[in-house]
Amino acid sequence: MVDYNGRIGAVYSAGRVISAAEVRRWVAAFATYLPERRPLDVLDLGSGTGRFTPGLAAEFQGRVYGVEPSDRMRAAAEEAPHPGVTYVKGSAEDIPLPEASVDAVLMFLSFHHFRDPLQGLREVRRVLRPGGVALLRTQFSDLMPELFWYEYFPAARAVDAAMYRSVDETRALATQAGLVPGADVVRITGEDARTLRESYERLRLRALSTFEHLSADEVEPGFARLAEDAERDPDRVMPVHSATVLVLTRPR
Repeated sequence: MVDYNGRIGAVYSAGRVISAAEVRRWVAAFATYLPERRPLDVLDLGSGTGRFTPGLAAEFQGRVYGVEPSDRMRAAAEEAPHPGVTYVKGSAEDIPLPEASVDAVLMFLSFHHFRDPLQGLREVRRVLRPGGVALLRTQFSDLMPELFWYEYFPAARAVDAAMYRSVDETRALATQAGLVPGADVVRITGEDARTLRESYERLRLRALSTFEHLSADEVEPGFARLAEDAERDPDRVMPVHSATVLVLTRPR
């Protein structure tokens, strides 16, 4: 497990920052899979530094709960308070909310950090109101994107794939937990296009958990080559990959 109270927690805000426009695009995309009525109460499970929580509160106009186990990440989120957001220490396996207390749950790249994925999904079902929706934004081992920086770190793709479950495995866990998976994995594009220089400046902070599993023998020369390419061709725009999301519903 990655220690988000340690080095990676210190660089996360800078290395994984997203723009206000990106937040609006993500949240607008999430809204298409949720009820149209307002307000909606939302749980941001694994809320980290609070990248999405204020945007969720603005869009859905209800209470938003950011549940995050890392004290360091949660403290960073609380540095930018929002009247509609409450941050709470907790884990997926023991969500500190009452049964049937939220209309929606967002799991944005947090599922692979669950210590017990089945129990985590059972807790998601428990806190959802009947008919509520959970958006499981994750990578799937059988739908991995071809990220440009894998070229510089040859072991990274296999490291990433090993972190994630396949679509069928994830659906099976959700069904076992009492949630109903959507028929298809949906794809959302919320990220800004970034130049090679911008991408390098973010990656060099190693705020992605992937780098915690790579050896120094691979990381150091990889970043040296990436820095050279960013210096040579700084304005090259890098591809934007759509995000894979599994929509889960608690039956009425």
